[in-house]
Amino acid sequence: MSSVTFDAASRTYVLRTPSTCYVLGLDDGDVPVHLHWGPELTVEQAVTLPREQAPPASSFDGRRAGEELVTEAGARFDPPSLQIAFPDGVRGVDWRHLGHTIDGGGLTVRFRDALHPFEVDLHYRVHPDSDAVERWTTLRTEVPVTVLRCDSAAWSVPALPGYRLSHAVGGWSAENGLRRVELAVGETVLTSRRGLSSHHANPWLMLDGGDATEEHGEVWSGALAWSGSWRVTVTHTPSGHATWTGGAGHEGLTWRLEPGEEWTTPVFSGVYAPDGFGGASRRWHEHVARHVLPVPDEPRPVLYNAWEAVGFEAAEDNQKELAALAARVGAELFVMDDAWFGGRTSDRAGLGDWWPNPARFPQGLTPLIDEVHRLGMRFGLWVEPEMVNPDSDLYRAHPDWVLHMPGRPRTLLRNQLVLNLARQDVADWAHKWLHKLVGEHGIDFLKWDCNRAFTEAGWPGGPDQDRLWIEHVRSVYSIMDRLRADHPHLRIEACAGGGGRTDLGIMSRTDQVWTSDNTDAHDRIAIQRGFSQIYPARAMAAWVTDSPNPLTRRRTPLAFRFHVAMAGALGLGGNLLEWSSAELDEAAALVAAYKDIRPVVQFGTQHRLEYGVQHTFGDRVVVLAWRGPVAHGAPLVPLRLRALDPLGRYRDEDTGRVHHGAVLMSSGLAPDLPRGDYASALVRLRKENP
Repeated sequence: MSSVTFDAASRTYVLRTPSTCYVLGLDDGDVPVHLHWGPELTVEQAVTLPREQAPPASSFDGRRAGEELVTEAGARFDPPSLQIAFPDGVRGVDWRHLGHTIDGGGLTVRFRDALHPFEVDLHYRVHPDSDAVERWTTLRTEVPVTVLRCDSAAWSVPALPGYRLSHAVGGWSAENGLRRVELAVGETVLTSRRGLSSHHANPWLMLDGGDATEEHGEVWSGALAWSGSWRVTVTHTPSGHATWTGGAGHEGLTWRLEPGEEWTTPVFSGVYAPDGFGGASRRWHEHVARHVLPVPDEPRPVLYNAWEAVGFEAAEDNQKELAALAARVGAELFVMDDAWFGGRTSDRAGLGDWWPNPARFPQGLTPLIDEVHRLGMRFGLWVEPEMVNPDSDLYRAHPDWVLHMPGRPRTLLRNQLVLNLARQDVADWAHKWLHKLVGEHGIDFLKWDCNRAFTEAGWPGGPDQDRLWIEHVRSVYSIMDRLRADHPHLRIEACAGGGGRTDLGIMSRTDQVWTSDNTDAHDRIAIQRGFSQIYPARAMAAWVTDSPNPLTRRRTPLAFRFHVAMAGALGLGGNLLEWSSAELDEAAALVAAYKDIRPVVQFGTQHRLEYGVQHTFGDRVVVLAWRGPVAHGAPLVPLRLRALDPLGRYRDEDTGRVHHGAVLMSSGLAPDLPRGDYASALVRLRKENP
């Protein structure tokens, strides 16, 4: 059966995923209306879904929520998804259906305005191996129009007795804080106005009826594939309906579309899950792995990053020393961070001057790279292509290249300014030096950083300066795409002062995301739990660093730090020059253990447990358990494992003890945790053949 079906008699479109169904239709006025998003329906069942709306209770009420893209035309009072101003002052779009195209799992429904030569395409895409529904919007015009808002999609969920909203909040070094709150009646706006997807919020949300748990209950969710400013407005009407609409850009931005111009939004995907928040997360993990990440099935290497060891003192000698120690503990990729270039001896100078510091690297980077390769590791490098210090040769030559407004001060954050990559000449410059750097040195890995938000986002003399908020991000995407096409071996880690640019847009061009500048293992448990709501373990960079932690000063055992970081793409970032021989040996053993479980963690199915995480892949099950500060007398509740064969027998690969699947899921597993605070354990189980 086709994954997309159109019933002409009822003008109903049915989209099927492996276990869910999405249905939309056209009402008598050609308005695209939402009909169903949830369990599977046949076409025969779908065409019976009601689409007629009861007349408004009064002249102060309007159309009921549930349109596929809300415009300003007619009696519509919900937050608009599409705000258009035509040259004659007319606002909004009066839908006229033009037709549709179906191409495999893709559906495009075409409309035009009843009065003006202006067209809107609503795009949908489903895949045979993913429960995500991908949506986006395209605009075309034959007259100049002003775009005040153009969202990717609007989403509706069934009427429920109540609603609960799940989303992420936080800040620098406190990203991905999970919040589950009762959805207020009215409008709740989730947004970033910073030019990045942001540390303070993240462009995803989940709605449930207030009764969902980790493994049970219906959950509806959405995630926007966009790495710049964004806005999602969630509406809970007094009559009991809930919807959300969202897309790129924050409030207040406007731009013009000229005749013949086309505008396409980012993808806004949605997932319905009948099996709780964990079920929603696993569906997102599968979708990201199969349809977002560029190289999903390649194991992420164990990397060592030298930043926390030497900071701005990077030089050939200390990098070679650290590389030798990194190889000793089993690292597969050595990454040199900031301060290798130009006059970069602090964060006050050098950004923009992308050539090796001649005093620190008198023969360039080649001797260090050769040594790293000799030690059996790949070589990676930190870059920040979107930024410039005023104290740099680049800025002195091109002060007009930064975001700025005439007559306004140029605000410094971290002593740097933002280059306007919406300018083609700036984008060409950035690609040119990156292409040369990677090509001449055979760089295997780039850590692409972005250490400040946008301010004074102007482009004197440029076209439609509000568009730079969009075009800058598109330029970042284009540069990454070109680099990867020109250098197929290159892998990229996305970073923005930690997790300030974490979203499906950047993940479609990078291999992993630097989750947070906070490497404190205790804090990372919550950060990683929030990350895992949408994003998979293989994309989550997680480091083991020093104790006391450089940021929090918390002291934790080395095994605890490793066991927390093993839940993602493991890396090391401590000052190995100060680790004892015993610590280096312990680290080597733990790295070896991670390499053994890496396929299970990175490619397996994840279940979040009460104080740990379970990964299952084939006949192997890995459990990582963590315990923070312990109150005297507090009981240790066994971890009830998930999704095992109840009749199966699972042997502990380290102790030889055999567990029954039904017992592990009902009575649970009691991990052998050391006494005291910050205890942890790694349990490796293998299902035995009957």
